[in-house]
Amino acid sequence: MITPSPDQFWMPFTANRQFKSDPRLLESAEGMYYTDTSGRQVLDGTAGLWCCNAGHGRREITEAVSRQIGKLDFAPTFQMGHPLPFELAERLSAIAPAGLNRVFFTNSGSESVDTALKIALAYHRANGQASRTRLIGREMGYHGVGFGGISVGGMINNRRAFGPLLPGVDHLPHTLDLQRNAFSMGLPEHGVEKAEELERLVALHGAENIAAVIVEPMSGSAGVILPPRGYLKRLREITRKHGILLIFDEVITGFGRVGEAFAAQRWGVTPDLLTCAKGLTNGSVPMGAVLVAEDLYETFMTGPESAIEFFHGYTYSGHPVACAAALATLDIYAQENLLQRAIELEGYWQEALASLQGLPNIIDVRTVGLVAGIQFAPHPEQIGKRGYEVFCQTFQNGALVRASGDTIALSPPLIIEKAQIDGLLERFTDAIKATA
Repeated sequence: MITPSPDQFWMPFTANRQFKSDPRLLESAEGMYYTDTSGRQVLDGTAGLWCCNAGHGRREITEAVSRQIGKLDFAPTFQMGHPLPFELAERLSAIAPAGLNRVFFTNSGSESVDTALKIALAYHRANGQASRTRLIGREMGYHGVGFGGISVGGMINNRRAFGPLLPGVDHLPHTLDLQRNAFSMGLPEHGVEKAEELERLVALHGAENIAAVIVEPMSGSAGVILPPRGYLKRLREITRKHGILLIFDEVITGFGRVGEAFAAQRWGVTPDLLTCAKGLTNGSVPMGAVLVAEDLYETFMTGPESAIEFFHGYTYSGHPVACAAALATLDIYAQENLLQRAIELEGYWQEALASLQGLPNIIDVRTVGLVAGIQFAPHPEQIGKRGYEVFCQTFQNGALVRASGDTIALSPPLIIEKAQIDGLLERFTDAIKATA
């Protein structure tokens, strides 16, 4: 295998010295498989990084991007425009939860989160409630790597090196409960009462000072932590009661991962704002978006028509090449019914994952849609060591999984077939046994 050299690339979220001593390099991809630099096929059990929902090497996306970059490589969207983001916004509104019919484009999930937080703060100011500046996140939440996202996020390693972060941020408790919910298939039965902690925070800070609550419907990066039954609905009830905006971070759950276009639809709860990215372009070109309720948008549309209503945006907001990739991706999702695919395969997927119970060191298996989290008891020497060993051995066995501490996440492309589920679980099971 080729050793990366020279050493200029500072890799993100990676133990750089460890990786460069024994690199894992992917060279090409098609369908459900990567090919590494030694020519070995690797079954993709993670949809790249939660993003290649329609599989790899999709000709339709390649051709759409090629046509667009030859026709219009870039056009500004500050006081100018081009047709594609308007078309894409209309297409997204058509599949979004009802009422979320205004779209602000970004370039990533992190930018989508920071944009949503800024919209929430600016909305309350425009609505005559400027005291609403406090933001509420959740323990073990992941909302990207902007200062807003890590402030409302609740993963300590993402926060500890960066100082005090944004002021006026508080956190709800996480919903992971191994004692009562271990080895649940689908949404866990216990824990809806954890939503009531929001009422305590309202009493502590005053509803008139709280702008928004942001949660992932399913916490992906923390290790596939699922919402208890009724939990999201209860959060919606409490936020609506107190005039607090509810933001769903669907960067991971968007575009079919848990079934339906968004988790909000699968679980019947509509937020005020919804962030997305990753699967929006099938991972082919960086792009994100914030879906915004119409009444929020209209609150900004006051004052002189010549005045800028919201002083925020990115050079590449609504980039023409990214829009072309997204439109082609939405076509694939529609033509192949991929936004329903997780529901169709959910029973088979859960049955396959249930077979892992009883294997060495596994203390929980969590699964819904086409995603799963397999949690291992930590190694006596170091937290995360066991998860990393299983991840590496699974790769040697010919499959790519995702390690988050001592939890392994599985989230294959939605095009996966039952035989490939069997193959993924076989490689993974062998890795668990080999590293036990």
